[in-house]
Amino acid sequence: MSFEINTPPVLRFSAGSVDSIGELLTSIGAARPLVVTDSFLVSTGVADRVADAARAAGLDAAVFGETIPDPTTDSLEAGLAAIRAHSADSIVALGGGSPIDTAKALSVLAVRGGHMRELKAPYRFVGEALPVIAVPTTAGTGSEVTQFTIITDSETNEKMLCAGPGYLPRAAVIDFELTVSMPPRLTADTGIDALTHAIEAYVSKKANPVSDTYALAAITRIGRFLRTAFHDGADRTAREEMMIAATLAGMAFSNASVALVHGMSRPLGAHFHIAHGMANAMLFPEITAFSVEHAVERYATCARTLGVAEASDTDAVAADALVTELRALAAELEVPTPATRGIDRAAWDELVPLMAQQALASGSPANNPRVPTAEQVEQLYAAIYA
Repeated sequence: MSFEINTPPVLRFSAGSVDSIGELLTSIGAARPLVVTDSFLVSTGVADRVADAARAAGLDAAVFGETIPDPTTDSLEAGLAAIRAHSADSIVALGGGSPIDTAKALSVLAVRGGHMRELKAPYRFVGEALPVIAVPTTAGTGSEVTQFTIITDSETNEKMLCAGPGYLPRAAVIDFELTVSMPPRLTADTGIDALTHAIEAYVSKKANPVSDTYALAAITRIGRFLRTAFHDGADRTAREEMMIAATLAGMAFSNASVALVHGMSRPLGAHFHIAHGMANAMLFPEITAFSVEHAVERYATCARTLGVAEASDTDAVAADALVTELRALAAELEVPTPATRGIDRAAWDELVPLMAQQALASGSPANNPRVPTAEQVEQLYAAIYA
């Protein structure tokens, strides 16, 4: 058995830990950090809070608040200009998956140069980058601890997976208090995203004993606390446990890879601007049903860990219970379908063949217990529309 585990050297978990960002920046030798975030976190004052914490430690901090959902290669240009204008020597990635993915891409391009298209999978980036400290404000993407970033090519509209240890943040600050104000819709989408990460990591063909440990620990917490966080966002225990679960799930899939759900969700974001977590949530039950017979024991373990099957159940019964639970979870958490999101059926059908090709080209479906053909991917896209 041979495998490699990559995680950020420092993971700081605690309420209010975002205010320690200056100390962390100082510990990595930073002097001119750039806070990379979005306009919402600028408007709420969270970006200034982070920058002020850095300034209190004697650092010259600036804020770039122009990241966009589902970042594109064109959107990176303004960020690179901000890095140059500030002479930034480090980055604080503040926000959900899109700002953190943007920050990781910027950290690489600022040192390497070139175009993200040159770095898409299967290329593996192992070079130098500006150090990143990641501060997630949602409990789902796990991007704060992964060696991946997702950037859409503005010319081809392909949502590119870019991977390698060069994208791994130097530290992550996991402060659950930043998630307490998340609305139910975002709580649901990011929570199911985290569950998808954990289960896909566990059933991935690249799973290993360490990633398994992270994945099962995440699944346990999500089974106990996701519904509570959705129905009662003020429940601090649920928020904290979901934040821990999201980070554990991120470490799981960063070291085992994701599979078919993620391969198929990326084109939904690129072509229909469906947020990543929601796209995963739309696909998760149907793809699990498609895959379950090819890894019955693994899916059964997920079901028991999630709390929806008994130890005495056969693996087949437990695996079926997992599919039933994922459908019930999607219903309770009001996950939309493409149709109820208002996506035109003709536009959907027209793009399905291209999306299927892009999904397979990403490489993630090859990690799935059941590796689909292009025709089967098209059938799965058709099945989730209504």
